[in-house]
Amino acid sequence: MSYSGEFLLHLTQKCKKLQKQMKQIHSLIITNGHLHQHQNVPSSSLSLPWMPTLLYNALISAYHIHNHNKALSIFTHMLANQAPPNSHTFPPLLKISPLPLGATLHSQTLKRGLLSDGFILTTLLALYARNHLLPHARMVFEEFPMFCIVACNAMINAFSMNGDMEAAVALFERMPRRDVFSWTTVVDGFALKGNFGASIRFFRNMMNHKDVVAGLVKPNEATCSSVLSSCANLDGKAALDWGKQVHGYVVMNEVKLGVFVGTSLIHLYGKMGCLSNAENVFRVMVVREVCTWNAMISSLASHGREKNALDMFDRMKLHGLKPNSITFAAVLTACARGNLVREGLDLFRSMWYDFGIEPNLKHYGCVIDLLGRAGHIEEAAEIIRNMPFQPDASVLGAFLGACRIHGAIELGEEIGKNMLRLQTQHSGQYVLLSSMNAEKERWDRAANLRREIMEAGIQKIPAYSMLHLT
Repeated sequence: MSYSGEFLLHLTQKCKKLQKQMKQIHSLIITNGHLHQHQNVPSSSLSLPWMPTLLYNALISAYHIHNHNKALSIFTHMLANQAPPNSHTFPPLLKISPLPLGATLHSQTLKRGLLSDGFILTTLLALYARNHLLPHARMVFEEFPMFCIVACNAMINAFSMNGDMEAAVALFERMPRRDVFSWTTVVDGFALKGNFGASIRFFRNMMNHKDVVAGLVKPNEATCSSVLSSCANLDGKAALDWGKQVHGYVVMNEVKLGVFVGTSLIHLYGKMGCLSNAENVFRVMVVREVCTWNAMISSLASHGREKNALDMFDRMKLHGLKPNSITFAAVLTACARGNLVREGLDLFRSMWYDFGIEPNLKHYGCVIDLLGRAGHIEEAAEIIRNMPFQPDASVLGAFLGACRIHGAIELGEEIGKNMLRLQTQHSGQYVLLSSMNAEKERWDRAANLRREIMEAGIQKIPAYSMLHLT
């Protein structure tokens, strides 16, 4: 059966997110000869001479979602068959291309006179930004035909991705007009850099700005989620108060309580110990993803409600959601804190056998903590000996702490010293081993460990105090 190019183009656009159907449509396009209409075909049979370019663009746009190599291969065929690329061809390719190929595509756009297209310029700018080439991103920014809000937002995002928040704010302040994306990009940029206080302060400036007061700009789900995450990463009543104010704004202004805002609220309230607030948010959420359940499980596990955390884990599975590595870190933490040894070991085994998740160092640390708290020091030591990678400071700390509590000094020293020979900079673990020997009045061994610290040139990190000023 023969299909027109228009019909197949419509199908491609409708089904581009469906991988299996796209392969079938691609086959139909090839067998109906629509990608080669311009070659050796009588002009009377060409209903739309530009149809090959449209079909190639549609295929590239579809395949770039789920098969990057296929999208690039189709572009190669497009050039080989002399179908001329246009401004719609390059943006999806630039989004998926590694830097060398992206630079080649940049040359192609220049050669074909397409660099005046704002969409191409924006994706080029993003290409250089994600590859940490700010000078190249700046040069692309200067190619924009006008100082428009889209170009400025893209450049602010480039600065933010690369940690240059001074330049991001400077450009933001030069903009004659800003939208919600301008504000959100800066708020999120400070958060990405770890400057959570600055993120909250910039959001506060946003809420007091005349455009927001007048209703010309309104914080959206991304804005609220970003500032809530910043609040959760700070300690103290001020951060919690700001989080509650953002929550109030979400409720009063009917901002969508989607997955990101809801999960950020649960994380904030859970970290601050406001479990009833976290549970209320979880209860009213219409859509919950795995990250939402993870936040709730972690909140319960961190505040003495280990059984509830495991019940939540079971509920999550009943809802048809597949746990990920973060889920298992949360439930294993709950088992360790609740002294639920059998349940924890069963969960650890089920990670790979039932869900195909390879345990990482965090999971091993939780199991060591679980066994150590319960006094199963030998079992914990055996796991450390057979781990597929070297334990880090958290694993050693959990194990040595358990040895200290349960008086297993010799075993702690055996495992600890073997590991510390490979990781000489863990000064805290050296000090812990030394203190364990000193408590048992084994002064010579304690002194030897202190001497090893000095001879290795290891510096103890000095303690410090910090105040949050508002």
